[in-house]
Amino acid sequence: MNNKKKKSKRILLISLTLSVATVGGILYGLADRYLIPHVEEVVAQPSTAAAISSSASGRQSAGTTKTAATNTSTNTESAASTASAANATSDDWNYKSDNVDISIKQVETGTGADKITYYVADVQLKDASNLRTAFADNSFGRNITEHTSEIASANNAILAINGDYYGFRNDGVVIRNGTLYRDEPARDGLALFGDGTMKSYNEEEVSAEDLLAQGVTNTFSFGPVLVKDGTAVQDFDNVKIDTNFGNRTIDEANPRTGIGIISPNHYVFVVVDGRQQNYSRGMTLNEFANLFEDLGATEAYNLDGGGSSTMYFMGRVVNSPGGKGQERGVSDIIYVGE
Repeated sequence: MNNKKKKSKRILLISLTLSVATVGGILYGLADRYLIPHVEEVVAQPSTAAAISSSASGRQSAGTTKTAATNTSTNTESAASTASAANATSDDWNYKSDNVDISIKQVETGTGADKITYYVADVQLKDASNLRTAFADNSFGRNITEHTSEIASANNAILAINGDYYGFRNDGVVIRNGTLYRDEPARDGLALFGDGTMKSYNEEEVSAEDLLAQGVTNTFSFGPVLVKDGTAVQDFDNVKIDTNFGNRTIDEANPRTGIGIISPNHYVFVVVDGRQQNYSRGMTLNEFANLFEDLGATEAYNLDGGGSSTMYFMGRVVNSPGGKGQERGVSDIIYVGE
């Protein structure tokens, strides 16, 4: 009888040990995929460094990033210093220098539960080199995140919006400042060119090598495409960006971030707040596409939205991100600098 009890206890202990190990493995796998930071290898260095030489001029160390971003007055002083160095004039909603002209408007439509609040930044540049990108913690990889304002402050950005949150996925084509970081074609992407133009493309039809040869400086892999050849796209039924844990259709009203182009070196950045009762419900993809068409965009592309949607200008966040005015960590930003 005692031997049977001992055998039963051993079996139970072994079963419990295996169960704990299995659950632990699953939890670690999820943490490794979605929480633990991983710096990834660069696929290919740029063939011509001249195209991107100005992109890193404003970068600081990761430690400086975190210190500067925790103090609003420090952010404001940094932005003011940038403006002073460029002999620029600015106020809470405008910035003008010899190289950059930015005008931001807050727009409200509807009332009550149907109210929408969004921000439009009209950006005109003398040269495409003033439009740049930056990674969180100045590192490429999965689960490396900082607030948009932190990344922007570290790079002396005048204006910034969140990017495509490439770090949440392991696919897509990621070219930043002329360097190919990831080459896993998956969807319709966006390409920014060194001549101040931009266009959408199918990642599975155009190679990364061809993009670099054509003068592409930055790509984004999120979507969908909102405006093509001056016309708003209308078919957004059941649009999904990826199949990662927690992904869902994004065609309902949500906070949004997008970028459009009117003419070479003339861009529009749009951030829509959402999920905030009697302030802003967000926009559907159809509404977002139509907005860009109304703004005169010939091409427009949807970037990461929801809690990520953030617009930063001259040391402050101008919108109300995350439904509570609290920023969410992101992988990357698009920004304008001197």
